[in-house]
Formats: sequence, C-alpha cells, structure tokens
Amino acid sequence: MDAAAKAFFEKLLNTPSPSGFEQPVQKVVRERMGPFADEVRTDSHGNVIVVKNPDSPLRLMFAGHCDQIGLLISYIDEFGFLYAQTIGGWDPLQLIGQRMVVWTSSGPIPAVIARKPIHLQDENERKQMPRIQDLWLDIGAKNREEAGDRVSIGDPVTLELGMREFTNDLATAPKMDNTCGLWVVMEAFRRAVSKSVSIGLYAVSTVQEEIGLRGARTSAFGIDPQVGIAVDVTHATDCPNLDRRQLGQIEVGAGPVVFRGPNINPVVHDRLTQICERQPTPYQSAALGRGASNDSNALQLTRAGVATGLVSIPNRYMHSAVETISLLDIDRAADLLANFALELREGDEFTP
Repeated sequence: MDAAAKAFFEKLLNTPSPSGFEQPVQKVVRERMGPFADEVRTDSHGNVIVVKNPDSPLRLMFAGHCDQIGLLISYIDEFGFLYAQTIGGWDPLQLIGQRMVVWTSSGPIPAVIARKPIHLQDENERKQMPRIQDLWLDIGAKNREEAGDRVSIGDPVTLELGMREFTNDLATAPKMDNTCGLWVVMEAFRRAVSKSVSIGLYAVSTVQEEIGLRGARTSAFGIDPQVGIAVDVTHATDCPNLDRRQLGQIEVGAGPVVFRGPNINPVVHDRLTQICERQPTPYQSAALGRGASNDSNALQLTRAGVATGLVSIPNRYMHSAVETISLLDIDRAADLLANFALELREGDEFTP
C-alpha cells in the first residue's frame, strides 16, 4: 500500500458517514477518484458511482458500502441531556462510557454517553441489559435551551473517530465496517485503471447498507451489471468465545475471505480463488448458507440477476469502537479485485 492509498484510508476513517448522512465521506471519495475515472457521478440516493469505459457492453460492478452505524438525536430533556435512537445494529453495552461526536449543521460537538453509575443501581438494575432509551448524551449544556441552540432533533451521532496502528500491520478504529470495503473497491478500481482495464468498470460507494442494503439495490439497478462483487467485513474468529464450527476459521492477517454458498455465483467464486492461487495471494474460504446480510444480497437479486461474488475483510469486534483489521488484508483484497477486472472479457460465461 503506497502512502497516498494509506492516507486515503485514514481520511475515510476520520470522516463521519452514519446511514443517511454519508455526504461528507462521499465528498472524499469523489475528490480521490476523479483523476482516475472517465466519470464520477452521484445518484439521487447518494451513491457515488466511479466509472471507467462507460460504453463497454460488459459491466462489472464493485460495491463497498460507505455508511457506518450511528445514533440520531430524538429528544432533549430540561437539563440539556440528549437522547437518541439507533441507526443500524448496536449492542448498547458497546456505547456506555464512550466518547461521541454530534454532527450538527454548525460543526462537530463532543459528547459522552453514559447511564446511572453502578454505585447507584439497585440489584435488579444491575442484572438487566441496558437499553438505548436509558442512555443519554452529555454535551455540557446547562439546560434544554442551551443544548437546543447547538443541537437539532435529527442530528447524527457517531463514536469519536480515529485510527491506531498495532504491531503485525493491524489497525483499530470505529468505522472499519465498512471503510475497509469502500477503500478496497476504490483502490481496486485505481489499480485496474493503471493497467488499462478494458471492460466497463464501476466502483460504487453505496449508501444505507446498515439499514437494509438500500444503496446497493438502487445503484445496481441503474448500472445493470452482468457481474458484481461486494466487499465488506466479516467476523474474524481468531479471538475468544466464537464458534468456528459454524463461522469457520477466519484470521486477521491471513488474507481476504472469499465466500461460497447460494448467494454466490460459482463461476465468480472459482475465478477469484484461481487468481489467488496463481499469484499466489493468501486468501481464506468461508461458507454462507443463506442470502448475505450485506450488499452481495442486493446485487444478486437486481433485475434478472447478477453473477455475484463476495470478498470480505476479517474484522475483530464488529460494531464496536475497537474494530480491528489487517492493513495487509485490505491491500491483498484490492489486488485480487483489480486482477479479476483485468482478466474479464466480453463473452465470458457465468451461467452456473
């Protein structure tokens, strides 16, 4: 990974993009990808579509969702404390005691999220799972009026953003889901273009995956690709208390994960694994016995159907403040997708 590519990754991680409020990160994508594309457009849903060779009859779509889970301000009480509803799937335990940011029209406001201290909870309260409606955000306001001057109902909230690097090329940050997939599809596009890709290549920063795969559905309908590959994160099982018998053996740093199952076109799967074996590039195999809970699901079911693949990045501690991935895994995934695009030719057959 060169310095410019790494800087792009860090910039994406530092830019907020809760579902429905992805405009800031989409601006970063447009600025980065403009020099490499024949066309960069944003559709009415907010998807950013980066295109090379738009007149080619063979269209390959890469999908990486840009949205992250977050919160949405729903109430300000008389003391100036903020209450919120969730955007996407949160474990409330992951939120307690976190540093947060409220993204207002006048700029970011720091906040903390908390609940009644353990010392003051009765025996029943200590046994109960916390609920999102029992947590509040504190921005230091004295009362409702002061808080309301700074924050509006409907303002989005995220965890405090930022990346820290570990040994062995690991990195941790909120928002690895799915900055990893977004970076991979855009970097794969750039690498394929640098080697004169001949087919119609579409890299899409899709919106609202976390609330129903919405952006992938609308963008794929508009592009009408014959082949599509979604890139997302998946659960790494190289940490305690996870069932490898069902989830498989997925390790951070051991390469991207290529999925196989009913959501996946077998020809696309075989091509991906064959590219890895020829390079050779480390990769991991995983099974999925249902429609995926990510953009590959929407891709496969678009129009009359798309020959779909799913490549994922192993991620520890998903939907938390400390999501952890390998920088080597995302770099290898970008190479894999670029090579897939470079080998694709008009007339290739993907009928199972």
